[in-house]
Amino acid sequence: MTAQATARGLRIGEVAERVGVTTRTIRYYEELGLLGGGTGRAKGAHRHYGESDVARLEELIRLRDLLGLTLDELTELAEAEEARAALRDLWHDDPTHEERCRIVDEAIVHVERQLRLVRNRQRTLAEFADELDGKLRSLRTRRRELGRG
Repeated sequence: MTAQATARGLRIGEVAERVGVTTRTIRYYEELGLLGGGTGRAKGAHRHYGESDVARLEELIRLRDLLGLTLDELTELAEAEEARAALRDLWHDDPTHEERCRIVDEAIVHVERQLRLVRNRQRTLAEFADELDGKLRSLRTRRRELGRG
């Protein structure tokens, strides 16, 4: 990428190619509020994205693919992460002891929310694995019954 492209930001097609998604996916993520590259631009103007937008999109795609999340779940996970990031910023603003306690309490709620999503996905995957184990046992039993013939 040229220095000029970096200075102006990346266009939507460049980001899509770099991350390995379609431009429609990026636009849809913007509509859902998951990505903000299109905000603040004049109607009809080209979208421009920075490295932080690319990193955010890569993380969203990684979470979506890794956890098999629905878009609603992905949105919930991302909102909790954004809230935690805001709390981290507050923490570094030299809060009082009481404010630090409130920040930690609030962060706990967000992490519990994220963990609940991950554990729900684990449960779903475990149920599917159990189902496949049952099918495999059944097939192996049937194969033994058929013998080597």
